[in-house]
Amino acid sequence: MIKVNNRDMEWFEGMTVQALLDKCKYTYPSLVVSINGKVVLKEKYPSTMINDGDDVKVIHMMAGG
Repeated sequence: MIKVNNRDMEWFEGMTVQALLDKCKYTYPSLVVSINGKVVLKEKYPSTMINDGDDVKVIHMMAGG
């Protein structure tokens, strides 16, 4: 079990950041992902593993005024 934006979510062996984003259908072009408080670079999404018990935050950036 992992936490994604403070909600429990099933974890599976081999879960990467990209797999999580695909599973949750995050499609915003500008996302910031952190695992246990450490920001993950976008180019590392396919290779960064999420471990059982991790706390993941997915934030989409918006322009505003």
